[in-house]
Amino acid sequence: MPKRRHLCWSGDDPIQGRWSLAHGEGVVAHQHARGQLLYAASGLLATTTERGTWVAPADRISWTPPSFEHGHRAYGTTEISILEVPAELCSALPATPTVFTVSALLRAAVLKLTGGTTLRPDVGDRLLRVLADELTELPQQAIYLPEPADDRLRAVTGLLRGNPAGTATLGELGRTVGASERTLSRLFRAELGMSFSQWRSQLRIQHALVHLGQGRSVTDTALRCGWANPTSFIETFSAILGQTPGSYQAELRRQATTVR
Repeated sequence: MPKRRHLCWSGDDPIQGRWSLAHGEGVVAHQHARGQLLYAASGLLATTTERGTWVAPADRISWTPPSFEHGHRAYGTTEISILEVPAELCSALPATPTVFTVSALLRAAVLKLTGGTTLRPDVGDRLLRVLADELTELPQQAIYLPEPADDRLRAVTGLLRGNPAGTATLGELGRTVGASERTLSRLFRAELGMSFSQWRSQLRIQHALVHLGQGRSVTDTALRCGWANPTSFIETFSAILGQTPGSYQAELRRQATTVR
């Protein structure tokens, strides 16, 4: 088993293997000549670009294409496996960052390639090709918060980020930033491709994933993140992640005992 190491890396040098990020630890903005896959065995990993933030909960894999400037931040102790993807395999993968669900085959390939065992070059190449092929068959599960350009919209999203559990309406936030509800509603759709309610739900889900990963109950997480009751939280969580908060926590416990 490879030794876990804390990641101290500016992105200037290629890197591959298994690493540990402490809560709040990050990697500054950088880019790679090759594509990059990061599998989060535990914790939660955010990938941030000028376009927005993609979040990979535990047992998901994030993809960043070549020459795409990005940074990372961990929430909770986050164990990650990092893989470089040669340029010739990148064309079949998305042109923007995203997050994929993980199959048993994909997980096994990632752990084999980053496990510290020296593989023959031909074996490693074949595994990478299998991995890339598998990704094209897996659903994307991007928990994505797009970043606005309009100053009024940036002011509103800044207020939301500062208080994800807040209950202020779009009209109330608009009065704070000096913009009408109608204007802000139009901007959310035009710039971010989602409604105000959808954007705030995505933000709250990101925070909920952190709380669930820390072992908080579903009820406590729901109330801390702004839902009026656990039922509405469970419905939103299930719609976005395709599983209930309880099943997500059970998955985290299983992974904690099987991935080392």
